[in-house]
Amino acid sequence: MNVHKLIKSFGFAFYGIWTSLKEQNMRFHVFSAFIVMIAGLLTGLSTQEWLIIILTIALVIGSEMINTAIESVVDLASPEIHPLAKQAKDIAAGAVLVFAMASVIIGLLIFLPKWF
Repeated sequence: MNVHKLIKSFGFAFYGIWTSLKEQNMRFHVFSAFIVMIAGLLTGLSTQEWLIIILTIALVIGSEMINTAIESVVDLASPEIHPLAKQAKDIAAGAVLVFAMASVIIGLLIFLPKWF
């Protein structure tokens, strides 16, 4: 195993995360995750609830990063407006929305019984 290549690949991955934070939607998801984590600390979530919250946050943020990557590749491949390019971008954005809506439902199921 080439340790130098491994370290370099982690650098690329961290740069990808940093670059994704330039996107408005990514900043919204990260801000939301921060708020949920503070709420979780104040609420006293169980280990199992934390696992669900962390996995949910990772899925939403990861899907947003994949969406951003897809949009970048589509823009590169099809700089002009094309129905298939629009369809690919819309479907990728829709996938993020599905994860985000599921995360809201999961959050409500975890937090509401503890608060009320």
